[in-house]
Amino acid sequence: MKRMLSGIKPTGRVTLGNYIGAIKPFVSYQNEYEMIIFIANLHSMTIYQEPKDLRQNTKDLIALYLAAGLDPEKVTLFLQSDVLEHAQLGWYLGCMVNMGELSRMTQYKMQVEKAAARKDASIGAGIFNYPSLMNADILMYDPDYVPVGEDQKQHVELARNIAERFNSRYSDTFKLPEPLTPKVGGRIMSLQDPTSKMSKSDPTGKGCIYILDPINVSKKKIMSAVTDSDSTIKYDKENKPGISNLLEIYSILGKKSIPEIEAMYEGKGYGEFKKDLAEIVGEELQKIQDRYQEIVSGNYIDEILEKGAENARRMARKKLAKVERKMGITIKKR
Repeated sequence: MKRMLSGIKPTGRVTLGNYIGAIKPFVSYQNEYEMIIFIANLHSMTIYQEPKDLRQNTKDLIALYLAAGLDPEKVTLFLQSDVLEHAQLGWYLGCMVNMGELSRMTQYKMQVEKAAARKDASIGAGIFNYPSLMNADILMYDPDYVPVGEDQKQHVELARNIAERFNSRYSDTFKLPEPLTPKVGGRIMSLQDPTSKMSKSDPTGKGCIYILDPINVSKKKIMSAVTDSDSTIKYDKENKPGISNLLEIYSILGKKSIPEIEAMYEGKGYGEFKKDLAEIVGEELQKIQDRYQEIVSGNYIDEILEKGAENARRMARKKLAKVERKMGITIKKR
């Protein structure tokens, strides 16, 4: 069975975009691949998080993974901070990546631009160095595939470059992973600005549906979503980004192809389309919220995370020992 790995940061509340682009695909992948999924709480530290919010967001994220259908009997699910080898390998690999590679990372460039707009020269070193930790996250477990959105492919490409560099210098040690990008739903856009990704940090909250939002609030956000003056329900991301975004959401949650949906609504208006989509979104969120309440009222999240961490540590220790032996870090056999 091929291995797949992914991590998601517990920063902010989980959105419909997170669910469609990451969580929902993992549920289907767990029957096809050996899945390793971690909550990337070390990565969340690049920008200050209120401790109580970070704890709550982390718990919510784990519970929502489980509520969406992730099976801990099939998936290794754990907290990144519970496997100390991530940070240790991150340091080793950080010594093999150059500053030019790190400065080209999109997240770093975005922070530089934001700091310039604020006339603030203060940028934490974490936002610059975190791709090295991400390299460790990926390469530690020799995954065949890493599912990512288009905006994250560069991180997998950097991990591949560092793996090749290490293998060339010290002999074959790391597998070169392949990025896996979904054709539909990999990048759900804002409901109010369909040229921008749906974001947890949406300043108004109107363009973003949170999974734990009241159902009626989510439906209203669908009904008020930006479309365009042309009332034809047609998929055209360049000229009709608003309706194209809604069609992707409908396709994933309604389990229909986009051409099927276009045919269903031929000659019909946006109002009817949005009303039907609002119902589909509401039904999906209601199922998740009901299961979420059952999970958080129980006491087995800690047990699941500990079991997942034990499994991950076993793999990580083996890989780290090999890395240290080849680099000359250790002088004794382990």
